[in-house]
Amino acid sequence: MRYLIFYFLFLFSLSVAAQDNPTAQKVSGTIVNDNTLLPIANANVINLNKVKGVVTDFKGFFELEVSVNDTLHISLLGYQSLRVRVTNDWLKNGTAKLQLTEKAIALEEVIVKKYDLTGYLEIDSKLIPDKDNNYRYSISGLSQGYETGSSSPGAFSRVLGSIFNPADMLYNFFGSKTNELRKLKKMKQDDTVRHLLESKFDRETLGVLLGVDKKEIAEILTRCSYSEEFIRTANDLQIMDAISECYEQYKVLKKK
Repeated sequence: MRYLIFYFLFLFSLSVAAQDNPTAQKVSGTIVNDNTLLPIANANVINLNKVKGVVTDFKGFFELEVSVNDTLHISLLGYQSLRVRVTNDWLKNGTAKLQLTEKAIALEEVIVKKYDLTGYLEIDSKLIPDKDNNYRYSISGLSQGYETGSSSPGAFSRVLGSIFNPADMLYNFFGSKTNELRKLKKMKQDDTVRHLLESKFDRETLGVLLGVDKKEIAEILTRCSYSEEFIRTANDLQIMDAISECYEQYKVLKKK
């Protein structure tokens, strides 16, 4: 009798698990160049709904956990990004062939004459003045600090004003983006997503994941008292962790 009870409890637990995630399954695909039809390796494929990602192998193949109507974001340096929705047909067939288009990039001649550089590192390093005196800032989740602001007298007061003003526009912005910002925790947990963001500086993938545009990302970091230099030069992983840290601080302040 005891074994029979355990058996029914086991079946019940399986039933509950199936109901919690009734449509989750895996689909596969192959990414190819739309011109040559050759496979594209190392393309990044991210499920925007589940915030999980994979990278294509040397045959352009990938496999990813999805549910119907999930959106996949496919990107690779030198190619136009692609967003595709998971359909019932794709789930039924299990696989699909997806094509990426190469970007046409026109390179312009750049002439640098501001400091009359000689081409010798030891000499040129002394010719260029060090005008930016930004301080290092420790960002949660990263092993090193990053530039975030100057030592001007107004810098400290701007930070205090941003933190202690309960009507600050930043909190209002975060309040309207609660669902998107919940993805920040998932983004930190997926190694593929983190490695992708670490190599990107265009804010495209980060913006797609959070449902914001580049201007809004810059505005968020400005309200968090990050310097223009950090906003301009940081990679997408640093930007993500900076936004996450700022958001967590505002949640604590709101509770208080």
